[in-house]
Amino acid sequence: MAKPIEVTDQNFDETLGQYPLVLVDFWAEWCAPCRMIAPILEEIAKEYEGKLLVAKLDVDENPKTAMRYRVMSIPTVILFKDGQPVEVLVGAQPKRNYQAKIEKHLPATA
Repeated sequence: MAKPIEVTDQNFDETLGQYPLVLVDFWAEWCAPCRMIAPILEEIAKEYEGKLLVAKLDVDENPKTAMRYRVMSIPTVILFKDGQPVEVLVGAQPKRNYQAKIEKHLPATA
């Protein structure tokens, strides 16, 4: 069963390089909206298993990566395609908003 994986400043680039599509949740333990979207991101991880990796980066423990992508508010969810950010969602969002961003970047199926 697919679940979001934890990423750090140390393994962020390596993890992004292993998957064509990665949804990264920039979050913190104390952030209530972050906790609100956690179950949504777990559902997305299951539904898109094999097509998308869902990762979580704790901004308090990994400030370098958060600063690199100019994360000023959390939760910030960034969709990376081939290692490059292609979509950014700031604040808690309904599941359909995340799905719409993901669907735009999935390869077309015949």
